[in-house]
Amino acid sequence: MTGAALVFGDISSVVDAIGQFFENLAAVEWIPLIGGLVLYGLALTARSRGSYNVLRAAYPAERFRWLPVWGAYVAAYGANAVFPARPGDIVRLFLLKRTVPNSHYPTLYASFLVENIFDWAVGIVVLLFAFTQGVFPKPPDFSKLDAFDLSYFAAHPQFTLFVLTVLGIVVLIAIAWLSARVKAFWARVRQGWTILRDKRRYLREVVSYQALAWALRFGCFWLLLEAFGIPPSVRNVLLVFGVAAVSSLVPLTPGGAGVQQALLVKVFAGSAAAATVASYSVGQQIAIAAFSFGLGLVALIMVFQMRSFRQVIRLGKAERAAAQSPS
Repeated sequence: MTGAALVFGDISSVVDAIGQFFENLAAVEWIPLIGGLVLYGLALTARSRGSYNVLRAAYPAERFRWLPVWGAYVAAYGANAVFPARPGDIVRLFLLKRTVPNSHYPTLYASFLVENIFDWAVGIVVLLFAFTQGVFPKPPDFSKLDAFDLSYFAAHPQFTLFVLTVLGIVVLIAIAWLSARVKAFWARVRQGWTILRDKRRYLREVVSYQALAWALRFGCFWLLLEAFGIPPSVRNVLLVFGVAAVSSLVPLTPGGAGVQQALLVKVFAGSAAAATVASYSVGQQIAIAAFSFGLGLVALIMVFQMRSFRQVIRLGKAERAAAQSPS
């Protein structure tokens, strides 16, 4: 199948699913839906507190508040919900740079990696569970899914290898370019990992909040399954987690929309009627994307007095370019 056919097939399947979603809108249970979104917002809030603690360890002498860190966190999720290629990192870096006095981009980005350690550990366990359930497609079968961004890479391993090679070369060039200032660069990176030197503090101030966030997300997806007529269960929620983990690997569409929609239809094909599954696969994404976008926009306006995500992305790119240019 050609790339064009995959793209149009992906768009067609998403459009059909959106149509089924609006046709079945009256069947949605609104109380579980609203409850699920509230839990999703609380999960982001818990994660932002862990992020604040990582930054506080990295910059113990600086004074800054949790509210702007929360605002930067939810604004990043809002940007990723509506823009492709995950521009949320740029949004978050730019807003945190303005929030934390005397901060540097390498330190801020290194702090993101600290937060990912626990997520990667949980994500691996979730994926292992998902692949043992008999309904989750194996990686070689991803090329058969109606999701261009995932199926194209799965169907063209040589092109995928080429992309990974190019990315590797870009990373090496970036490291070589930084060689003149590498000592200062790595000192700032290590500063972002400061909290890892105190294991008890890391567990108490980061892992505890991330574990709480995972529990809140579990409750969120349980309620969303119920809202759209899919039987909620521990197994089904963990399968949703597995779908989210796979979709995050190829972030070419906002929130991995095409990948999530295709995988959810495949995973829950035997759990409910086809129309119900299609409605859920799109409805869940629409609900979370709209909620994330709205919450992020409120944070931009109320906390940072900015008018749009595009303004933040544009200013963030300009500031990073200025910071990286030779003095």
